[in-house]
Formats: sequence, structure tokens, C-alpha cells
Amino acid sequence: MSDFVIQGFENFEVHGRRKKVVSDSKLNAVKIFAAVFGILLLCELCVYFFVVPCLDKVEVSWSGLSSYSKESMNGVISQCLNKKFMNFSTSEAKSLVMSVPGVESVQISKRFPNKVHIHVNERKPVAMTFVSSNGRTVPVEIDKNGVLFNGTVNSSNLVNSDSSLPLISGIPVENIPEGMRIPQKYRALMEQIDQIRSLSQNYFAAVSEIHVIPKEYGNYELVLYPIHSRTRILTGRQLNEESLQYMMVALDVVNALEPDVEEIDLRYGSVTYRTKSDTLHQQTGEFVE
Repeated sequence: MSDFVIQGFENFEVHGRRKKVVSDSKLNAVKIFAAVFGILLLCELCVYFFVVPCLDKVEVSWSGLSSYSKESMNGVISQCLNKKFMNFSTSEAKSLVMSVPGVESVQISKRFPNKVHIHVNERKPVAMTFVSSNGRTVPVEIDKNGVLFNGTVNSSNLVNSDSSLPLISGIPVENIPEGMRIPQKYRALMEQIDQIRSLSQNYFAAVSEIHVIPKEYGNYELVLYPIHSRTRILTGRQLNEESLQYMMVALDVVNALEPDVEEIDLRYGSVTYRTKSDTLHQQTGEFVE
């Protein structure tokens, strides 16, 4: 009986040692696998954070573009595109993008290992005008801050066909390069036009042109040309929804009274109109819509 017990104990001890050896082998295998995996991960991180940024050229993506193509903007920053990620200067790229007159602001972010994202805020036109360039008269757009810039040109070679974009004439902008601002005293007019265009009613769809008449002491007056009428309307420098409504009512009333009206003057609180026969008339009282 004792021999059986001793033999059983010896078998148990041998079996236990075998299990321990197998367990140690598995543990060692796991440790080796973890070490190899850690080394590979470390190598990958080194490649991602050091090798790729130092060797690969940047990949640039754009957002916010509507008037400009990605290809044309890549041409603007072409001197930055051949640089490696670590050498890519966001300040240099921003300066180049901001040199485009139609760009109001830009945000540039770098993303490892070689990505650069550029978001562009384009200028929004509130009016358009014509300037001389290389002996030709070309259309340009004006934003609410009075900055001149190239607009979107369609297949008919016309700038922005938006009917809410009025044509401004008379502002002294001859031969002023794009990206420049119109004279300070006319910027209030651009702000007024921008406010009117934000209204639900498209008032400028009924106006073919707004002509600016400079006056002494930095002042100016406006002449509006309605689309469906040959009558021009003289008014002061304040342009708002109320003045445009008053203009339309005055135009309807005066044309109903006198079909041969050439000019309506609203500058001095009363309505004065002139016929083509050079007869001057004055309409008193208030118009009621």
C-alpha cells in the first residue's frame, strides 16, 4: 500500500513539473511576442512621427472654395508644396493665400504625418463696378468693406449673375489694382447695400444701376436707374429699405400723373420731377402705399 502511495506521489510530482514547464514556455512565448510587437510599434511610431514628416512632401487639402479652384490655389502656394512636413511654414502659406484679393481670411492646420488642411473664407460681393485694366474695361466686385476683387466669371464672361448685386458707377476707381479699397467716404454706401441685400425683399432686382455723384467737402449723392423705367431718380447718400420703398412709390405715382417724366428728385424732402420737355414740376404731400 505504501509503495502505491509513493509511486502515485512521484507521478503527481512529475506531472506537475511538466505542467510548470509548459506554462513557463507559454509565458516566455507571450513575452517574446509582446517584445516583438512593442519593437514593431515603436518602429512604426518613429516612421510616423520622424521619417514620414522628414521625407514625404506635404499633402494639401482645401475647403471653403467656391470662386477659386483647388488647382489655382495650389498654384498660389506652389513654392510651399515641394516642402517636407517639418519644413512647411503655415505663416508663409497664409501670406501667399491672403495675397489673393478674393480671400478675406484663411486658417491653416498641420496634421501628422504629412497632411496640411487650408480653410478659406472668400469675400462676399455686395456690388460690382468696372475698372480699367491693360487698356480694357473689366468688371470687378466690391465687398462690404470696399475691397475690389475678381468675381466669378461664367461662360458668358459676365461677373456674378446674381440679380441682387447692383452695379455701382461714378466711384473713382480707375486703374486701382484689385485688392485695393475704394475711397473711405464710399464705404458707408457698401455697408448700406449689404444691409439691404440681407433683407427678404430683393430691392436691387428693380434697379439696373446706382450712380455716385461726388460733391464738395467729401459728400456725395446718388442717382438710381430703375430697370423697367427710363426715369432716373436723384436721392441723398442715405440708402435703406425705407428710401427704396419711397422711391418706388414716387416713381409709380409720378408716372401715373405724367408719362413723359425724365427725372425725379427726392433729395430735399419733397418730390420734384422733370419731363423730357424740360418742364419742372413739384409734387407736395406724402405718398401712401
